[in-house]
Amino acid sequence: MTLRDEILRLHGFEVESTVYAREALDQVAWKDYDLILIDVEADVKVQSAQELCDAVKKINPGQHVAFVCNYRVSIESDCPDEIIRAEFSPQDFVKGVKQALGKNEATDAAQGTAT
Repeated sequence: MTLRDEILRLHGFEVESTVYAREALDQVAWKDYDLILIDVEADVKVQSAQELCDAVKKINPGQHVAFVCNYRVSIESDCPDEIIRAEFSPQDFVKGVKQALGKNEATDAAQGTAT
């Protein structure tokens, strides 16, 4: 369990996580998620995160995806629906997740779908 998982659970979120891209894709294929967070650990991981995001969107084109990363990394990718900046503060992280979920719910409501 990661610190981020624990922070989200303490704030009432249901969390499933993995550090393996293949496992993540298997989970996406079998279950719908309100939000998928992809942690972009460093500049060198942008391509891996982009590839995972693209694969998730291929399985489920409507899946809401957010990258957790720093600002510079966030501008190098066009895949995620949201960027949650990770100049890490637990409060800002939770706030970013809530905002991403809220935007997703507003979009779904406008399109007449539910999550």
